[in-house]
Amino acid sequence: MEKEVRIHDEFIRLGQALKLAGIAQTGIEAKIMVTSGEVMVNGEQETRRGRKLRDGDKVETKTGTFVVRTPSESV
Repeated sequence: MEKEVRIHDEFIRLGQALKLAGIAQTGIEAKIMVTSGEVMVNGEQETRRGRKLRDGDKVETKTGTFVVRTPSESV
């Protein structure tokens, strides 16, 4: 089962999500991972750490995988 990273806003930037998921310890570490091509978003290599991730986006690295989730809204 994939890890879920829950956010409370419409989106989260890739660098922030990597830190929140515990894959990167610092912003610099996240930047290096992303710019060196170690991160895939929805099956495609992503080199922009500012990429906006939304509900359902899947992030894969050598050290972990997670899916971004937002809380379900009550009707």
